[in-house]
Amino acid sequence: MHAETGLLLTLAGAFGAAFLLGFVATKVKLPPLVGYLVAGILIGPQSPGFIADVSLAQQLAEIGVILLMFGVGLHFSPGDLKKVQRIVVPGAVLQMAMALTLGTGLALWWGWSPSASIVFGLCLFVASTVVVLRVLEDRGMLDSIDGRIAVGWLIVEDLGVVFALVLLPAVLGAMSGDGAGGSTMDLVQVIGLTIVKVVAFIVLMAMVGRRAVPWLLTHVARTGSRELFTLAVLAVSLGVAMGAAAVFGVSFALGAFVAGVVISESDLSYRAGADALPMQDAFAVLFFVSTGMLLDPQILVEQPGKLAATLGVIYLGNALWSAGLMILLRHPFGASLRLGAALGQIGEFSFIMAGLGVSLGVLSEEARSLVLAAALVTIVLNPLLFMGAEWVIARVSRYPTLLDRLERQKAPRLIATDLWEAMPAGHVVLVGYGRVGRTIGEAFQRVGIPFVAVESDRRVVDAMRTLGVTAVYGDATRPGILEHAHPRTARLLVVASPDPYHARRIIELVRAVNPDIDIVVRTHADVEQQLFEELGVSKALMGERELAFSMAYHSLRSAGCEDDRADDVIQMLRGGARMPTREFSSIMPPVART
Repeated sequence: MHAETGLLLTLAGAFGAAFLLGFVATKVKLPPLVGYLVAGILIGPQSPGFIADVSLAQQLAEIGVILLMFGVGLHFSPGDLKKVQRIVVPGAVLQMAMALTLGTGLALWWGWSPSASIVFGLCLFVASTVVVLRVLEDRGMLDSIDGRIAVGWLIVEDLGVVFALVLLPAVLGAMSGDGAGGSTMDLVQVIGLTIVKVVAFIVLMAMVGRRAVPWLLTHVARTGSRELFTLAVLAVSLGVAMGAAAVFGVSFALGAFVAGVVISESDLSYRAGADALPMQDAFAVLFFVSTGMLLDPQILVEQPGKLAATLGVIYLGNALWSAGLMILLRHPFGASLRLGAALGQIGEFSFIMAGLGVSLGVLSEEARSLVLAAALVTIVLNPLLFMGAEWVIARVSRYPTLLDRLERQKAPRLIATDLWEAMPAGHVVLVGYGRVGRTIGEAFQRVGIPFVAVESDRRVVDAMRTLGVTAVYGDATRPGILEHAHPRTARLLVVASPDPYHARRIIELVRAVNPDIDIVVRTHADVEQQLFEELGVSKALMGERELAFSMAYHSLRSAGCEDDRADDVIQMLRGGARMPTREFSSIMPPVART
């Protein structure tokens, strides 16, 4: 390979192989990340044929790490974390502690040094954010309470990784190779000095960067140049990361993360994320490819025992332990198992941690290959883990007594009986009390229409009962839960939950005891709307279409159209009189939903 074209050949080989194998992985229902890792193996030094420049790939991967951590900070929401902190903070901390303990103990049992054992444990204590978010999105769980809990759990794990990346060089620098060097006082001093530097950097960014960065982005945005704005975002992310490392001695990861958090508080955070996303995705692909280049496939056949033990730590410390903690925290059994299944793998942050361990001379190349192989196997097996979780949930759901015992629920807790006694016949059953359901419930309260809400979030139910709202706690798809809402005597069922599968199950249960009940549901697609209409639903409202009607009405009024004429037009649109729009829709090719 010519030195002049080494960079171009590396980029061409990495992107080409990543594209082909990522496409294949997607077709077989695997995360594209699997394809990227396999692409790295194929163009790496361990495989015949074309070999990319590993050193160049590693340098490009560093940019990927910076942009990846920048994206984590950009989407970090203290408000979202605060909403679920009672569950995710103790749960995630205990889960990370368990995985760290198991991984460190396993490595010590193998005869590794204490330093290498700690780094190995740190590689196994955090799940892949990319994989979990993709799983939640594919299953339509991202906007649910369970999805918010999973995202909050990931935020706590990401924060743990950030602090580990910051403290690890200092801690290992104060220890000798066999873990016996350096006094306890020296270790405390090194850690204390590192914490002081980190705090000084965060304070500087909070006092100066919090004002300077949004001000800079605002003035750049006023130029109207998208290129300049994108460059500004990249300059801030890379510049803060490099400056944090050069001036304060903290890691690139922390600098990029803090830069993302600072920009997230700006009104331009969404635009910054949208403009930086293509670059982030491109360099993230290079990061995964370069990681795959470092994986020795021989580890799969030469060290099957160690690989199996590593997988056992991941599944026990991440998946099973997380699910058990959620159940102990009185979260629904099904949601707990699904969260455990989602967390039953390791990914990008494990690669970063393993790379840091190798660069510090603590972790061997064999150990890194073991971590990479475990990550590849767990990501590939993650869909099967989800299938197993769903199988267990289905079997346990057949035994309500066992389910209530697992969830530590008592029948009297399901509904406030004193409130129900005042509920007249002909009430409304409202399933789901999120943003949509709460608005509907407030409308009922204002006009005095009696209703009972069914909600799976215990904190929401407790708050509703405090305000005097009749509420049932539990999953409405379970017949025993829905019975407490008395659908037999209800005149209307409103399903405000966004999950169409849950909505269909709820409709079936209610129709079985009250065939004449009116039903209103929410949908997100035309296909779902047609399906609900076939089920005899009185009204199936699609959120995007209702938004379009509202925007059209206000646009007509702002353009000078009279109220009556605007109302007539909207009513015609609601009735299907789309005029030329219908012909336009008929010639459009179908778009596959992702």
